[in-house]
Amino acid sequence: MKYFIETYGCQMNVHDSERMAGLLEQSGYDPADSDLDADLVVINTCSVRERAEDKLYTRLGEIKEMGREHGRAPIVAVTGCVAQQEGAKLLKRSPGIVDLVVGTQQVKLLPMLVQAAAGQRAPRIAIDNPYEDPSFPLGIVRRGDSVRAYVTIIEGCNDFCAFCVVPYTRGHERMRAKAEILAEVREAAASGRREVQLLGQIVNHYQAPDDPACDFPALLEAVHEMPGIDRIRFASPHPRHASDRVIAAVRDLPKVCKHLHLPVQSGSSRVLGLMRRRHTREAYLDLVARIRAAIPNVQLSTDMIVGFPGETEADFADTLSLTEAVGYHSMFSFKYSERPNTLASRRMPDDVPEEVKTRRIVALQSLQRSIQSNLFQRSIGETPQVLVEETSRRREWELTGRTSGNTVVNFPGPPAWLGRLVDVRIERTGPNSVWGQAVGDPR
Repeated sequence: MKYFIETYGCQMNVHDSERMAGLLEQSGYDPADSDLDADLVVINTCSVRERAEDKLYTRLGEIKEMGREHGRAPIVAVTGCVAQQEGAKLLKRSPGIVDLVVGTQQVKLLPMLVQAAAGQRAPRIAIDNPYEDPSFPLGIVRRGDSVRAYVTIIEGCNDFCAFCVVPYTRGHERMRAKAEILAEVREAAASGRREVQLLGQIVNHYQAPDDPACDFPALLEAVHEMPGIDRIRFASPHPRHASDRVIAAVRDLPKVCKHLHLPVQSGSSRVLGLMRRRHTREAYLDLVARIRAAIPNVQLSTDMIVGFPGETEADFADTLSLTEAVGYHSMFSFKYSERPNTLASRRMPDDVPEEVKTRRIVALQSLQRSIQSNLFQRSIGETPQVLVEETSRRREWELTGRTSGNTVVNFPGPPAWLGRLVDVRIERTGPNSVWGQAVGDPR
């Protein structure tokens, strides 16, 4: 049998799909080139934004139409956060299409569940959360990236921000053992991956269950000592856990990339209080100042929500002024959408009109584009080190990689440079990336 996995959402979802692929291949499945060739189609979902759910139901309709046109009926499994959130509702909204609904904590059972569904062809739901242990068998993951390895260090979240569905779909916070994490990093390095990205809902809250002395900065130090790894990234940290020790680790460990993703969500202290973010505008700006003083070449990115319940024009003006004050290299920005089960959905009416949300998101994104463009222009003439991640989708001779600060760089070069470190002189800029010429030999 052949399988095909479609993934929506964050890096953690991408890594979950790598885990599912490994489990299926261990059970005798082969990867398919497309859903048309697959006996099993897995749709790994995200529910952080409402649009992702809409995309899922649209995709399920396409699969149903594909069955009519081609006379094929693959087993369809919906996994991930929407599966955990919706459960039986998925079967009611997609009758005759979905065979399996597999929650976030049932991934390890996927091959067994598929086998049962193939035998009986009766819809099954597996969304209970029986696993307190976030461990995963070493060597099973089928990594989809030849350069970067994702390594989960924390599952779940205990913060319950008012807008966020993650604690309800991923469960409470559970730490992986330090020894297991380092074994996975070692295995990734042995397979030729030169960059490792540590993942967790609040990644910098890590505390090793098997080593009381190992917090997140200590884990960074341990990963830094691993031979074969040239770059270390992590996502996503919470500003309130960005301690001086975390800042010092980013500053002092050469392999740790000089990029910090610091989700702020709003520039208004009043709105941050409503969001239950547990930090203020003033504390956030103080943190940014301390980071920039310690790491002058750091590049910062963030997440921002506009139109949260109760957000006024003055609150939104605070978001614009904070964005300008920080000068982010990149930003993920969204219009607020109500998520099931969250505190905001239960207690706060979605009272900002859609047209106001749209006007605000357009203004914020316009400001961010201007800031990003100016920062890119300043980089012309610089020669950063770039880790080559892929060949261009548009031109065979063009390579794409990232600087330590996470800027995307395009430049001409042979495919043999994939996974190598190259110095690139920046010559021109675009809206989301820069272009340059390689200088010297790759390493």
